[in-house]
Amino acid sequence: MPHVVPVGYRHRVPKPASLIEAHRLVKRFGDFVAVDGVDLQVQPGEFFGFLGANGAGKSSTMRMIGCVSPPSEGVLRVFGLDPIKDGPVIRSRLGVCPQQDSLDEELTVLENLVVYARYFGIPRRVARQRAEELLEFVQLSERITSKVEPLSGGMKRRLTIARALINEPEILMLDEPTTGLDPQARHLVWERLFQLKQRGVTQVLTTHYMDEAEQLCDRLVVMDHGKIIAEGSPRRLIEQYSTKEVVELRFGNLPPETVARRINGRISEHCERHEILPDRILLYTADGDAAAEAASREHPAPSSVLVRRSTLEDVFLHLTGRTLVD
Repeated sequence: MPHVVPVGYRHRVPKPASLIEAHRLVKRFGDFVAVDGVDLQVQPGEFFGFLGANGAGKSSTMRMIGCVSPPSEGVLRVFGLDPIKDGPVIRSRLGVCPQQDSLDEELTVLENLVVYARYFGIPRRVARQRAEELLEFVQLSERITSKVEPLSGGMKRRLTIARALINEPEILMLDEPTTGLDPQARHLVWERLFQLKQRGVTQVLTTHYMDEAEQLCDRLVVMDHGKIIAEGSPRRLIEQYSTKEVVELRFGNLPPETVARRINGRISEHCERHEILPDRILLYTADGDAAAEAASREHPAPSSVLVRRSTLEDVFLHLTGRTLVD
């Protein structure tokens, strides 16, 4: 099937220097501080991400940007406008894919888009044309007359993304768009979002999937307990907070802590730091092969050795820890 570019993304007027600007942004719910003094900027055409665990403050920040939750403190500007005073104008220029699908299950796939387009005052003929192009773009043309209720989770997410694009938004906001999807559906969503990125569509993503952020984002912030604790491109964050490679050592039924004392001498010469987990030992190193070879000469030797490149997950766990926070 040929790739179809949605209506409206072939020609764009010049955009301001920053589409989103926040300074010391705070969101409180009673005594609970969900967002605690956030500073950020999003540039035109950028794929910007909020990475963090559940409850880190990602969605609360997105809701303020989307003009559905007023800031408690700080300054926020979207398109240079104040979300409190200019909420309707800002919302008309946004496309929003929420965490939970809010599709009308009694309507057909096509009707969901056409009816939603009417909220933006889009003429029915234009709305239908855009809807048909968008459904082809997200590979749902064959389900155009289907009701929503029997669609798979992946189909519903793709339909929600198509609906978010119906008003030709200047910013597409994606709040955990692939949560709960199987790997095939996730990769198809990624492919479509990447195509929009290639066309210069500004996108803002929240996710707790490290591989998703690494695949899609030009730049991202890591949030923890309502604060931004790191910012940069995925590659820059890995270079700054981790090592080039990671070696994973497993010792069969032998608990790693019993051999941890041996991560000294020759092994320590090849790694910047190490981490002892219940099932393995991680060596953070610039030369994985050298560290793996040193480990294999120790007694007891590991039963398995894996050398891999560092990822955003290594960065995230280093910055936020491995303790589960409710």
